[in-house]
Amino acid sequence: MKRIKLAERPDWKKQAESLGFGFHTMYGKPYWDETRAYIFTLDQIERGLEDPATELNAMCLDAVDFVIHREEWLEKLAIPEKYWDYIKNSWTEAAPSLYGRFDFAYDGINPVKLLEFNADTPTSLYETGFFQWNWLEEQKARGVVHTDADQFNIVQDKLIERLAVIFDEGCHLHFACCKDTDEDRATVRYIEDCAAQSGLLNHFVYIEDIGIDKTGQLVDKDGFVIDNLFKLYPYEDMFREPFGPSLINSKVTLLEPPWKALLSNKGLLPLLWSLYPNHPYLLPTFFEEEVDADFINGPHVIKPLFSREGANIEVRIPGQKTIIEEGPYGEEGRVVQAYNPLPQFDDDYAVIGAWIIGSEAAGIGIREDKSLVTKDLSRFVPHLIY
Repeated sequence: MKRIKLAERPDWKKQAESLGFGFHTMYGKPYWDETRAYIFTLDQIERGLEDPATELNAMCLDAVDFVIHREEWLEKLAIPEKYWDYIKNSWTEAAPSLYGRFDFAYDGINPVKLLEFNADTPTSLYETGFFQWNWLEEQKARGVVHTDADQFNIVQDKLIERLAVIFDEGCHLHFACCKDTDEDRATVRYIEDCAAQSGLLNHFVYIEDIGIDKTGQLVDKDGFVIDNLFKLYPYEDMFREPFGPSLINSKVTLLEPPWKALLSNKGLLPLLWSLYPNHPYLLPTFFEEEVDADFINGPHVIKPLFSREGANIEVRIPGQKTIIEEGPYGEEGRVVQAYNPLPQFDDDYAVIGAWIIGSEAAGIGIREDKSLVTKDLSRFVPHLIY
């Protein structure tokens, strides 16, 4: 695994905007960065990233099956009690999942270490599945990269296939995200495009415009019943919405399914460690109230159970300045994870996002930051296989 510098395409910003990638630059700073790229060998991809992602996904599914039978774990994960049966039923009825993203620390030499699992509302899907593939094809055509170069990226094909498995052709599927979120809207629009290629009929509604009709069913702003809903909106927030309790008795099929609320939770990390102690892909992680003094005196990272884009993360390394990211999370509880160094290139740190579509590892996206904490403005950098 190495990083190289490359010439960027002279017209890439204009092209990005024409393709709906309007957030390529945010607050005057680049989000998409094609002045460099990461190079992997095929073995690093297959054995170093693909195999661990597949194995960890299976471990996470086993963890769901473990938790739904144990109320003490549902309490530890801060799941509201009125939703316990709702979540359990979605699991026992095998409600289908579309996707998820593991965040890995990986240097190309040592085994990956799981940092967290973005199981419910992962973003950077468009950048991974479409725009970095577009970059590769154009850079090959321009002679900037070798024509034999490849990419671990079957994300788009797998999304289309998976949506066709979950829903019958001609099925109506609503899509939702919050207002005033350009990145989320672009991500949802990308999945809408994939759904259209799967033969589905798409409808969009903002989360703020979802209502409840007289029969207790979710409806869009035009009063049409929402039978199937892809929502880029976390369950911990949905459960607090006015329509939250109506989910329990409604007939809506949700993507991601309710059982994903157990995995899109940093409490998954101590759960996995308790189920698979000393597993080579895991870092020792404990609930804050259960961690011992020796552990807390060593290098560690504190993470809220519910957190997005690095908010409220604390990195504490003895002898170094503590990193504390501001944010609104942490009230429900926190976990403490052993610190693992991220691969560093010059003054940048890299985190690899490994995508799961259905139950298959389907591709990777890489985020860079000069901080040890990956945040919403951390740069997306493409990759190559040589």
